[in-house]
Amino acid sequence: MVAFVSSFYISGSPLSSMAANCVSKVELSISCNNLLDKDVGSKSDPLCVLLQSIGDDKWTEVERTERVKNCQDPEFSTKLHIDYHFEKVQKLKFGVYDIDNKSVNLSDDDFLGGFECTLGQIVSSRKITRPLQLKAGKPAGKGTITVTADETKDNRAIVMEVEAKNLDKKDMFGKSDPFLEFFKQEEDGKWQLVHRTEVIKNNLNPSWKKFTVSLHTFCSGDLNKPIKVSKGFYVEFDCIHPEKQKKKKSYKNSGCCSISYSCRIAQYSFLDYVMGGCQINFTVGIDFTGSNGDPRSPDSLHYLSPNGVNQYLSAIWSVGQVVQDYDTDKLFPAFGFGAQVPPDFKVSHEFPLNFNPSSPYCQGVQGIVDAYRMVLPQIRLYGPTNFSPIINHVARIAAGAAQQPNAAQYFVLLIITDGEITDLDQTRQSIVNGSKLPMSIIIVGVGEADFKAMEFLDGDNGVLKSLTGEPAARDIVQFVPFKQFDKAPKEALAQSVLAEVPNQLVSYFKMRNMAPREPKLC
Repeated sequence: MVAFVSSFYISGSPLSSMAANCVSKVELSISCNNLLDKDVGSKSDPLCVLLQSIGDDKWTEVERTERVKNCQDPEFSTKLHIDYHFEKVQKLKFGVYDIDNKSVNLSDDDFLGGFECTLGQIVSSRKITRPLQLKAGKPAGKGTITVTADETKDNRAIVMEVEAKNLDKKDMFGKSDPFLEFFKQEEDGKWQLVHRTEVIKNNLNPSWKKFTVSLHTFCSGDLNKPIKVSKGFYVEFDCIHPEKQKKKKSYKNSGCCSISYSCRIAQYSFLDYVMGGCQINFTVGIDFTGSNGDPRSPDSLHYLSPNGVNQYLSAIWSVGQVVQDYDTDKLFPAFGFGAQVPPDFKVSHEFPLNFNPSSPYCQGVQGIVDAYRMVLPQIRLYGPTNFSPIINHVARIAAGAAQQPNAAQYFVLLIITDGEITDLDQTRQSIVNGSKLPMSIIIVGVGEADFKAMEFLDGDNGVLKSLTGEPAARDIVQFVPFKQFDKAPKEALAQSVLAEVPNQLVSYFKMRNMAPREPKLC
C-alpha cells in the first residue's frame, strides 16, 4: 500500500456574476479511439485542439489538451472550457494532431482527424461519440472522438502536494518511474480521469510537484464524491492549519478529510435539466392576416424577395436554428392564423401549414420554411389577429407533459405577427393559464405597426394579470420588434428573444419542485 503525506486545502472566492446572457461555463472532457498511426516505429502522440467559429468560415482557438505519448486511444486529462450561451448557435471544431515537435504551431503536425458540431448538440446529449474525418466525406480510418460535457458551477480549486514512501520496485534494471492518476466517479458508476501527475524517474520515495485542479474537475464540486487514486484505493488526507502548525511543535493535523458517498443539495441550472434529457419542443405560429398585404406585392410583409426571404422567414431561421439542437426528433409543429383556408376558405386561427391536422409536424427548420412557401399561394390573407387559439393549442400539449413525474419536456412557442392583437383579453387569460405549464412564448413583431399591446403582454413593467385579476405564476412572454434587428448581425434576433428562456424553464421546474432527470450517456 502506498502511504501519502499531503497538504489539502480549498482556494477560491465568491462567484462574480457572469455576463447577462451567458448561462454558464461548460467543461469538455475528450477521449479518442483507434486514431491513425502516423509515426514510424511507434504510435502517434496525439493532442486535441478546440476551435470556435467567429463567422465567415473563420475559426479561433479556444483551448487545447495535453499531448499523450505513444497512444492511439488517448483519454486527455486536460479539460477544455468554453462559455455557454443558449441563445446562440456556437459552432465548434475539434482537431486531433500527432505532435512530434515543441512548436505550438499545428501546421507542421500530422492531422489525425476532426469533427464539427454545435455546443448545443453536445450539452443536449451530455456525451457524444462521432467518427473523425480527415475532410468532408473522408473518414480518418476507424478513429472516433468522444466529448463529454459538464457544467462548471464555481471557481474553487483544490491545491495538493503529494509524496509517497517506500514504493515497490517495478523496473527490472532500475527503480520505478512513478506517477499518480486521480479519477472521479461518474453518475453511471464509471471512473473519469481528472488529473495525471508528472513522471518522476528512478525514485521509490517520490515527491510530486504541487498541482492545482478546479474543484469541479476534481470531484464535480462535491467533497463527498469518491475519488480513486492510481490502483483504486481510497485516500485520507491530513488537513493542515499553517498557523497552528507554526505555533505547536506537537501539532499533527486539524482533523482528516476522507472521501465518501453523500447526497448533494443543488440549485439546479438550465444545463442540469438539458443534460438530464429535458427536450425543448419548438412550435411556430404565423400571422396571415390581411394587414400584411398581398404576398404578390413587394410592399407585403409576406413578399418573398428575389433571394427567397422576408422578415417572417428570417425570424423562423434565427430562432429555429438555436432551438433545434435541443429537440432530438427535429419535428416541429407549424401553424398559421387569420387566413381563409381551402377548400371552403373559412377563416382559421389554428391551421397547420402542411394542411394535416393529425400530423402538423415539419422536419427541421427547413421543413417549416418549405411548408410556409408552399402554403402562401394557397390561402387568402384575412383576419382578425387572434393569438389565444394557437397559445391554447400549445398549452393543451404542455398540460399533458406536466402530468409526467419528471422534468422531461418544455415548450417554446414562436408567434410572428404584423399588427395589433384583436383578442387581447382572451390572450391575457391564455398566458396566465400557460404560466402554470412548462412553456414559454416568444413574439416577434414584423413591420411598422404599433406593438404596445405586445409590450403589455411581455410583463416587463409588472406582473401580467388576466381580466379577472389573476396574476401570472411566472413571466413566460418575451416580445421584440424585428425592425430593431433589421441591420444587426443575423444572430442578434435569436440572442434577444431567447435570452430569457433558460430562466423561464428553470423557474417552472423549481415551482413544481422537480429535479432534473439523471443524465443519459450514449
